Amino acid sequence: MAAGSRTLRVLTLNIAHGRGLSAYQGFHSQKGIERCLRRVAALLGKVAADIVALQEVDEDSHWNRGIHLLNFLQEQADYGHAYLGVHNRRGGKLPLAYGNGLLTRFPILHAEHEAFGKASLGEKGFVCAELDTPQGILPVLNVHLDFRSRLRRIEQIERLIHFLDQKHYTSDGTPHLSPIVCGDFNSRSGKPTDAVRHLFHYLKEQCAYQLHPTGRGSSTFPSILPVHGLDFIFVPPSYRVRFARVLRSYVSDHRPVLVELEIQG
Repeated sequence: MAAGSRTLRVLTLNIAHGRGLSAYQGFHSQKGIERCLRRVAALLGKVAADIVALQEVDEDSHWNRGIHLLNFLQEQADYGHAYLGVHNRRGGKLPLAYGNGLLTRFPILHAEHEAFGKASLGEKGFVCAELDTPQGILPVLNVHLDFRSRLRRIEQIERLIHFLDQKHYTSDGTPHLSPIVCGDFNSRSGKPTDAVRHLFHYLKEQCAYQLHPTGRGSSTFPSILPVHGLDFIFVPPSYRVRFARVLRSYVSDHRPVLVELEIQG
C-alpha cells in the first residue's frame, strides 16, 4: 500500500518450518531448506501482499540447520519490517526456537507475543503488531492454535479475547483501526462449538466482522488435495473485501489465504 493508497493485501500461511511438502524438516539439508524458502519468497513476491502472517517460523532450530527463516524470507522477498514471536524455546544439544512471524511494508510501532502455555515443543501462541499505515495505526494479530484438542483451542481463544479486551482495540474512541486477525486456527469455520466460530461470535458482537475464506474453495489443508479449511482472516467493517481466495500453492502443507481490502469511507 503506497502512501495515499486505499487498498491493502493480507496473506496468511503456515510455512511448516520451511520443509515444503516433506513430512519432517530434519530430512532436509541446509540447501534444501533454503530452496523451500525461496519458493515461499517467490510466492510472496508474486502476490505482493502488504502484510504477511506466517506460522511455524524458526529463529534457530536444529532441525532446519539453525536458519533464521524470517530473516531469510524478509531479505529474499524484500520486506522492510519484520517481527518474530518465539513460542517454543529449548536449549541443549537439540535446540529449538520457533513461533509466529510477520512481514510487512509498514513500520511496526509496537509488537508483542504471547505463548498459550509453557511447553518447549509444540506450543502455540499469537503475535500482535501495531502497524503505521497511511490510514492509521492498524493492529494485526497472527494466531496459531492447538491441533489436538477442541477444548484447548477454546481456552486459547479465550486468552486471545482477554488480550483484545485489555487492549480495547475493538472499542469506540481508540486511536487504532479495528484489528485484523488471521492465522492457522486448526479448526473449521462450520463447527459451531469450535475455535473459529467462538472467535467470530466475539468479533461480530464488537462490530460487523467478516470471515474469509468461506464456501466452495475455502479448504487449505493439506495443500496437495485440501479437504479442511483451517486458515482464516477476520476482516473488520472498516474494510471492503475486494476479493478473498485460497491460492493454489505447494510451498507448504497448507495453502495460503489472500485477501485484498479497500478502506471504507
